[in-house]
Amino acid sequence: MALVDLNLATAGYNGATVLHDVSLSIERGEKVALVGRSGAGKSTLLRLIFERVDGEAAMVPQEHGLVRALTVFHNIYMGQLNRHSTWRNVVNLVRPMQQEVANVRGVVESLGLEDDLFSAVGALSGGQQQRTAVGRALYQQCDILLGDEPVSAVDEYQSRSILKNIAESKNTVILAMHDIDLALTFSDRLIGLDAGRIIMDEPTAGMKASDLDHLYQG
Repeated sequence: MALVDLNLATAGYNGATVLHDVSLSIERGEKVALVGRSGAGKSTLLRLIFERVDGEAAMVPQEHGLVRALTVFHNIYMGQLNRHSTWRNVVNLVRPMQQEVANVRGVVESLGLEDDLFSAVGALSGGQQQRTAVGRALYQQCDILLGDEPVSAVDEYQSRSILKNIAESKNTVILAMHDIDLALTFSDRLIGLDAGRIIMDEPTAGMKASDLDHLYQG
């Protein structure tokens, strides 16, 4: 059974239709990149997919949803709030337990944030905040990760490191991406959108960046 199975789906927001008659099936274990111009419908499709997976997936949204007054540790720890009792979560808010710190430290080290573990998120750069949001999603015990431009605020080296981390730690990955080279490298399937419709759905094997030029013309 497919993880996601859309049949002539329509979606939008604020009363405006963004996606038109979208049919799409995604299997568990796939690494999928949604590509296309700004406004093509990538974010809307990603949100629709997130709704359909019904709590099985971790999400890295464009608006990171971080608590700026809290530390990197606390924001990443929030990825597992629902897996602990209320009293344990309160204790970790006031005085983090050594085991929880060790668990979160493993995530931040993989993202180059180890020196900022107990820094307030609001004092960090945009790229550091984005990495914190990725860390929170990685920390969730989900085999599926969805991300809306999850590396847009970091440099190419960090982008490749983060995407490699995501690909290796999550079984199913669906990302809306603007960087075509990264999309080709870290996905096995590309779904191209234009004006709210899927106009391309192809495996990435053997594909070149120039093969996607038609998605960005006009």
